[in-house]
Amino acid sequence: MSSTRRPHATPSPRRQVVLRLQTAGSLILRARHHILVDVAVAALVLALPLSLRGATTAASAAEAQPVAAAASLVEAPRASTVSRSATITPVTDPTTAVADDVRPIVHYTLGPADDLQKLSNFFRVSAEAIAYSNGITDPDLRNQRGREILIPPGEGALYTVKEGDSVASVASQFKVEPKAIETYNRLYFEPEHFAKGQLVFIPGATVPGLTYITTDAEADAPPVTPAIARPGPATPANAGRLAWPVAGTITQYFWAYHTGVDLAAPYGTGIGASDAGTVVYAGWVAVGGLSVRIKHDNGMETGYYHMGATFVTAGTKVDKGQIVGTVGMTGVTTGPHVHWELKLNGQFVNPLLY
Repeated sequence: MSSTRRPHATPSPRRQVVLRLQTAGSLILRARHHILVDVAVAALVLALPLSLRGATTAASAAEAQPVAAAASLVEAPRASTVSRSATITPVTDPTTAVADDVRPIVHYTLGPADDLQKLSNFFRVSAEAIAYSNGITDPDLRNQRGREILIPPGEGALYTVKEGDSVASVASQFKVEPKAIETYNRLYFEPEHFAKGQLVFIPGATVPGLTYITTDAEADAPPVTPAIARPGPATPANAGRLAWPVAGTITQYFWAYHTGVDLAAPYGTGIGASDAGTVVYAGWVAVGGLSVRIKHDNGMETGYYHMGATFVTAGTKVDKGQIVGTVGMTGVTTGPHVHWELKLNGQFVNPLLY
């Protein structure tokens, strides 16, 4: 009888686990320093994004308050309301200048004594720009008392974006460069400002001129080509008192909404004093540009505006016909001319009658 025997005994599972634990423990003991270093480095790497995020959040919170305040300074004044009485009283400028090239759009309520020329002088914007921005075709505002209008922030046009408009098409319509519209209205960073129904400002826009209604006498008056020291039409009591200030052509007569007579002449033409007197002002005025005012006898004072240069100063004594400046295009004007005014005892009167 024979018997067989396995050459090797089957290992015990328990024994195998113990051997493996002993082997792993010895390896851990031998490499414990390396493991600790690796764990520390891993922890540091994982912590860095959290610390940077916390620092960024703190910096953002610190900057949020001044940024919000600056944003309110820029946006808030763009549409403000002006308190007013029956007439304009130019004591302070009602607009708040945010920057040299950005002024607010003012909401203004018309009073019984308002007219486009007064608004133009007060807000330093041409009458044509105000009229176009509000759809005004009749310069006579007496029947529009109580109407709220918008005063554009400068020379140009306020325009409401319509369906299908593009910056290029609007720029072509108003004869300006697209960049002018994009820059002023910050369309590079806020393109939503040029969406349907949005009000944008077109700086330097070409707008239609106003048609002024003249009286029958003015409409029938023949064209006149005056010369320096040539007396204009006058009443018998003041025949020949004032001389024409410049050779040129009358482009607009005196009437209720135009305080003087416009005489067009080549740029640089000399402007002569209409009568002897004393210069009471020489310098810049809103809308009228460079100007000279001369006080004469009998309560008379003449004014000359849109000059290219002035040759006198306040206090200068001048003779009748003496050159006090040159024809220019300063202030609000569409071409070289002189706006000639006459005040009699403080009231504007037609200089052609004197």
